[in-house]
Amino acid sequence: MAARSATPPDAPADEPAEERPRRASYRRLSVEQRREQLIAVALELFSSRPPEEVGLDDVAQAAGASRPLVYRYFAGGKQQLYEAALRSAAEELSRRFTVSGPGSPTEQLSGVLDAYFDFVAEHAAGYGALLRGGSVVETARTSAIVDEVRRVALRRTLRYLGVRTAGPRLTLLVRSWISVVEASALSWLDEGRQIPKESLRDWLVDEFVAMSAATAAHDRQAARMLAGVLALEPPDGPAAALVARLRALLPEQSDDPDRGRT
Repeated sequence: MAARSATPPDAPADEPAEERPRRASYRRLSVEQRREQLIAVALELFSSRPPEEVGLDDVAQAAGASRPLVYRYFAGGKQQLYEAALRSAAEELSRRFTVSGPGSPTEQLSGVLDAYFDFVAEHAAGYGALLRGGSVVETARTSAIVDEVRRVALRRTLRYLGVRTAGPRLTLLVRSWISVVEASALSWLDEGRQIPKESLRDWLVDEFVAMSAATAAHDRQAARMLAGVLALEPPDGPAAALVARLRALLPEQSDDPDRGRT
């Protein structure tokens, strides 16, 4: 372990040691480490405030660095730094789409949603500004980064459903559900997170099952997918519980041929 560097000759003799950690830390950081630090600091700021409200001076101050140093690593200024931070967040979110361990398809979807809403909660302001669009730092490149996350979500969801190649209707089903998840996350943030995450997660899983049932009525591949999902569900799983609740809403059937006639 390297020894701590000596106090610079021009430093005041009575300067408290705790006032100099960032400068010492700076000398120990490699080029890549410093770049990663600036990205991490920027991501934290973009996550707590809308991107247009964050300046390079804010990033430099939070990182204990100078504005020229930030420009040295990100010559494109705030736009380049924002894109780097966004790409870092996108990679983190994409990693959370992976569920470890066994489980039925709906249990795996539940696990993905838990990780997704944990991410949303951690990056609330930045997440909202990103998905709503209209940010002064939004470009074709930032939109492409977000679209790539959605493509990863599509592929992972289809994998959990046991589908290798999806036809147009099944693809539309999953893409539409992903849009519902995004819109629900934005509404959840706007409404002060009044709905518990677990309740919102369960509703979104039910939403997927219901949307799948509607699509299955028009598409054979969706029908096969849904049949396969239901076959893997435990008797007390989310899908079975939803079916039971829906049956309870239906009027009781009768053998009386005149029932319902006027």
